[in-house]
Amino acid sequence: MEDLTQRQIDILRTIILEYTETGEPVGSEILERKYKLGVSPATIRNEMVTLAKKNYLKKSHFSSGRIPSAKGFRFYIKHIMKTKALSTTDEVTYKNSIWDERSEQHRLLSQATRVLSQRTGLLSLTVTNLGDIYYAGVGNLLTKPEFFNLDISRNICERLDESDYWERIFSQFDRLQEEVLFILGEEDFRDPLFDSCASIFGEFQGQKIKGIIGVVGPKRMYYEVVTPQIKYFSALIEDIVKSQGM
Repeated sequence: MEDLTQRQIDILRTIILEYTETGEPVGSEILERKYKLGVSPATIRNEMVTLAKKNYLKKSHFSSGRIPSAKGFRFYIKHIMKTKALSTTDEVTYKNSIWDERSEQHRLLSQATRVLSQRTGLLSLTVTNLGDIYYAGVGNLLTKPEFFNLDISRNICERLDESDYWERIFSQFDRLQEEVLFILGEEDFRDPLFDSCASIFGEFQGQKIKGIIGVVGPKRMYYEVVTPQIKYFSALIEDIVKSQGM
């Protein structure tokens, strides 16, 4: 798979699982002790060095451990991750939470943004081709260690009012033809300050309106849980705006 051996894939997967859970750089000893990979810490260290040389991992400034890079997370999302399908109960909850607002565009998208924030525990964001921006859950970010950094939090909040910045996301959907778009760290945000951040967006389009809805959070978010929520909710909104002639 691409340029990685199965053992390197297994090690990358466990590093991402551990880093997602703890937010701390990962060392070979914890991998050997906790995940039972069947190889020695020395072998794990050597494979981690190889993964770093291939830019799937990077070294933390404050520890001898490694953390996944944007390339590592992207590989995980594309090749390793097993998404957790929404239950029927979750689907019904999502639909019922916005159904009463279906006839009025502003109220529909505003409510959808609030619901997504509540369901994911992240900052949610909806942007339309009409220049409208809706967001909710700013306080959710302040519960995540990555956003204890005031520079990061302040700059994310400033970006929420920059319609030009988020409208550029539309062009990425058109260019990449992706059902769900992942924006990962400095590589995609094009700002080293946001290296620890990520976004997941889905697209919706009606007769008059086109938009994206998604979340902003730490790069170590639970993609296997959040991604199917974005996918389902954006498709649901598209069905509603089409049926309402929006």
